[in-house]
This record gives sequence, structure tokens and C-alpha cells, in this order.
Amino acid sequence: MRFYFPSLRSTTVISPSPLPPKSSASSNLNTVSLVSRPKQQWTLLLLGLALGAVSFAAIFIRWCSTELGAGAIVFNRLWLATVVLGLWEILKPREKSLNVASPGITWTDYGLLLLVGAVSSSSVVLWALSLTETSVANSTVLRNLTPLFTTLGAWLWLRQRFDRRFLWGLALAVGGAIAIGVTDFQLAWEQLTGDFFALLSALCYGVNLLLVENLRDRLGASQILLWRCGFGCILLLPFVLLTEDHLFPQSLPVWGAAIGLAVLCQCFGQGLVVHSLKTFSSGFVAIFLLLEPIITAVFAWGFLGETLTITNAIAFCGVLGGIYLAKSSSRADPPPAQPPEASYSSPAT
Repeated sequence: MRFYFPSLRSTTVISPSPLPPKSSASSNLNTVSLVSRPKQQWTLLLLGLALGAVSFAAIFIRWCSTELGAGAIVFNRLWLATVVLGLWEILKPREKSLNVASPGITWTDYGLLLLVGAVSSSSVVLWALSLTETSVANSTVLRNLTPLFTTLGAWLWLRQRFDRRFLWGLALAVGGAIAIGVTDFQLAWEQLTGDFFALLSALCYGVNLLLVENLRDRLGASQILLWRCGFGCILLLPFVLLTEDHLFPQSLPVWGAAIGLAVLCQCFGQGLVVHSLKTFSSGFVAIFLLLEPIITAVFAWGFLGETLTITNAIAFCGVLGGIYLAKSSSRADPPPAQPPEASYSSPAT
């Protein structure tokens, strides 16, 4: 249905020879580019804050591991985050708008949210399992292959195209991240199970980013994160009950670490990552997050007394160079969202 506003016609200049469609489209794209540039800079700053927040995860996990196993740590991270996000959804101020109310969550969205909860939880658990079956170096190298899976998935599923500059940035960033553990990387038959778990973990996290990028066209960041944590917590509970001796922390310091992991890393850090997928493509976000193990190494040096090496500095420079190339590419931005259909069914109806 089209709406016409007669009061606006007097301010409209009608040209006897209308501009060609191509020029009009080009003008619109240039306008959108100029308007969205400050938004991209702001979102990039928020993505940097997200990187700092999620990089604390290894510190909190180290403190939690004194009493809890890997599965119990992830479970407490998810259920505590679900409580915080649920309270936020209840208490946050509602935006008043004169526009038509946005449609609710469809059954398809619920299915995608369930899948997001499954793959994101599987990614964390598989990574923890890989560390018990293979070396930290092998696990780090293979986990840093996430951007390759994300880019491939965006090409196959989302029909995105990537120019040469983006692909060079991807190669440079992945190479820099792999440099962290490549010196200790080794191929051994007894470690193949752990290597396979680490590779599956990278694949699952890449799928998670792709699904969230798709959902961000329709749902808010806190809404996606709430359902992701809730579904992940439910799916993880049977595994934790079968494999863990303790489901909850036994002391106040570990409770504090678990709460910090949930609030700072999951709600704040991952929330900003989900928020950024409205502005940047999942491929670029995956490349940017390759800085996480490097920032974690810096935090471990400051909080746990671990040493930094020249390899960390080389990796940092490589990843930063790759991020610069990828960001300067036109494919750092997601494709424009398609307008929703007129008939939008909801489970509530």
C-alpha cells in the first residue's frame, strides 16, 4: 500500500526529464554511506570494548576451575547470564514509537535461536574438551580458523561476495593468530581427537556468528542473547549432570568469578558482539575477534604472572594488519536487509 502526502508536494521539484535509475541508486548509496560512517566508527569502538570484556573469560575460567569442571563453568555462565538478561528485558525502558508495531518472533526465529544456543554452547564445550585431548598450541591454532568457516558460510548461505582486499586481510589476520601456537604445534595420532574437537569448536562458533547475523535483521541484541543463553543452558544441563561432580561453586571467590564471567564476558562482551553484527558482517567480526587470544595473553601477564613473548607481538601486528585490510574492504559491511513481508506470522497468533 502506498501513502501520499499532499503537503509535501509543494516542496518537491519535478524535473521534466527524470534521472536514470542508476544515478538515483548511486546517489542513495552515497548518502547511506555518509550517514552510516559515524555509526560504523561507534560500533567499531563498541566491538573493541567487547573484545576487552570477552578476553577476561580465560582469567575467570582459570579461577573457576579450582572448584568446577569445564561443563559446570559453562553452565553457570549461561544460567547466570540468562537471569541478568531476563531482568534487563523486564526492566529496560520501552521505546515509544508512532510507527506500526514490529512483528513478534516467528516459529522460524525460535528454531534459529534454538540452533544458536546449541552451536554456541557446543563451541565452548568442544573447546574445553579439546584442551584435555591435545596441546594448548594445537587447540589455539585450530580454534583460530573460525573466520575461514564464517567467510565460507557467508558465501554459500548468505550469498555474500568478498573482494581481494578482504581475503588478503583474512589471510593476514588468521596467519597472525595462528602464529601464537604454531611454534609448539605438532601432529600426533594420539592428539587427533582433541584436534578434531578444536576444529569442530571453530566451525560451531562460525555457524553461531552467521545465524546471529541473520537474526539481527529482525531481533534485538539482548533478545537474541537471552534466548541463546536460555536454550544453551537447557541443552547443556543433562551433559553437566552426567559428567560433573559439582554443579555450582563452593566458595564466595569462585561465585564471584562465575558472576564476572556471566555479567562481564557473556552479557556485556557477547552482547556487544551481537550488537555489532547489525553493522558489520560476520566475516569481519570473526577476523576482529582474532585479537582475543592476544589480549588474553596480556591480561594473563598482568593478572596471572604469565610471560609475553616476541611471538605475541608478531601475532598482534599481523592481526591488526589483517583487520585494517578487511575493514577497508567494502565487504566489511553486511548486505542490506530485505524488507519484511506483509504477512508475518507469529506463534502468539
